[in-house]
Parts: sequence; C-alpha cells; structure tokens
Amino acid sequence: MTAYGVWEARQYTLRKYDLRLLPAGMRPLRVLHLTDVHMTPGQGRKQDWLRDLAALEPDLVIDTGDNLAHRQAVPVVVDSLGGLLDRPGVFVHGSNDYYEPGFRNPFAYLLPDRGKRRTNVPQLPWGELTDAFTGAGWRDLTNRRDSLVVGETRISFAGVDDPHLGYDDLDAVAGPADADADVRLAVTHAPYLRVLDRFAADGYDAIIAGHTHGGQVRVPRPGRASLALTTNCDLDPARARGLHRHPARSRPGDPGSAWLEVSAGLGTSPYMRVRVACRPEATLLTLLPGPSR
Repeated sequence: MTAYGVWEARQYTLRKYDLRLLPAGMRPLRVLHLTDVHMTPGQGRKQDWLRDLAALEPDLVIDTGDNLAHRQAVPVVVDSLGGLLDRPGVFVHGSNDYYEPGFRNPFAYLLPDRGKRRTNVPQLPWGELTDAFTGAGWRDLTNRRDSLVVGETRISFAGVDDPHLGYDDLDAVAGPADADADVRLAVTHAPYLRVLDRFAADGYDAIIAGHTHGGQVRVPRPGRASLALTTNCDLDPARARGLHRHPARSRPGDPGSAWLEVSAGLGTSPYMRVRVACRPEATLLTLLPGPSR
C-alpha cells in the first residue's frame, strides 16, 4: 500500500467541470484552478507537469495557495507556472506559504482538529511569492474584493487570507456581491464553513477552495466513489473534493446558496508524499451561459 501511495502521489491529473454561470449569449470562459502545489526544488516531474498546463491557454487562473514547501521554492514555482503567469490571474495564500513545513506524525491528520497551529517555526518567503504574482499582473485577493474584465466577461471577486490560521477577515469583504458583474467568484484557501456561509449569503455564484488534499488518503469502495476520512477543517468529508453545492443540501436558485469547487490539489507534505485513491490534480472549470445559479 505504501509503494502504491508513493506512486499515486505523482500521477498528476486534470479534472474538468462545466458550470452554467454566465449570462445568455456570452462566450465560454475557461478557468484553471491550482492549489496545494507544496513545491520543493527537487520535484522535477511536478514542475514539468505544471509547465505543460500553459498549453491549455486558460482565460483565467485562480491559485488558492500552499504553493511553497521549501525556502528556495519561489523561483521554482514561478518558473513552473511559466506562461500561466501571462494569463489573467487571482490568488490567495495558505498556511504552508507562510510557515516552513516540519515532520509530524503522518496519521495525526486523522485526529480531531484541536486548533493548534505551527506558527513558531521559520517563515517561508511568501512576500517574494506575492511580489512575483502581482508583478506578473495577478490580483492579490488577501481579504480583498476586486474585479477583472476577461475577454467580454466582467468578473467580481472576493477573497480571504487563510482561514486555517484564522487570518481571514470576513468583515473586510462583507456585503452583497456586485450585481452588475457577469459572474461573481469567491476565493479561499481553506473551505471553513464560516467563510462558505458568508460568501454564499452575499450572493457569490461559486466559491473556489483547496486545502483538503481531497482527504489525501481515501478509502476505496468498489463500484462507488472513494471515501475521504478527513478534510483538515470543518467541511464535511463528503465534499473534500469536487463540485458541490453550499449549503450542502441546497439547489441551484436557492437564495443564499452557491456552487463550491474544492480541488484535491497537486502536492503533499514533503515528509509524506503519499496519496491513496486521491490523485493530485488541477481543475479546469468551463463557465458556460445558462441559469445563473
């Protein structure tokens, strides 16, 4: 099982979804979602796979953080993103952009979250990463609202700093989403319920998140979808990855509800490069004209 998990952690996959969010008659919009890259300089296969994503020529890139796992990773991440940095983009950071990873019990993530965070360790050069992204023209959504015109589509955004560290400032982004925008997207690293509830109530059409690694080690179930055991936050394991509704039992058109896309991400802790029934992934969302919610 361990050997399989090591192999699967390197089987990079592009997951695809269609979402009917655009006004009638508008051109489809291709959105590439990247998250939880957890890059170290020696991960050549991951770097090559990331470079190849530029051939998709997405209209927009959304990066939901945890790009770093090493002090020397910023230039490697920038080089691996390559031509994607020439596309319109937005980003937020995650806890592993801020703080250096360390070895921990690999099964501790299965235990209840006691709220303890490793912030008494050296910081990673997240400021350099911010400068590289903003210097390329990507918008920093750290506790901010912003908007972009991509092609013919006006997109309104709201984003928060990492909720896993408690850095999210929901008051800073509170208020109804821009009703004049063609589509409204909210961005967070970790899909904590307080953040999802706020964005859905404020009228965002979709919320984009990472952090969960899809559960990372899932239980295979013959003939059925594999089962996540944890999300490393208060999101239910049934929504650890993929496209869902929020709140969980809502339907398109319900007031105060939104689509939720959670990516299992591309990496792992550098000390536990294992995945089971949960291949590393990037997500290509194609926004299509149709019912707005």
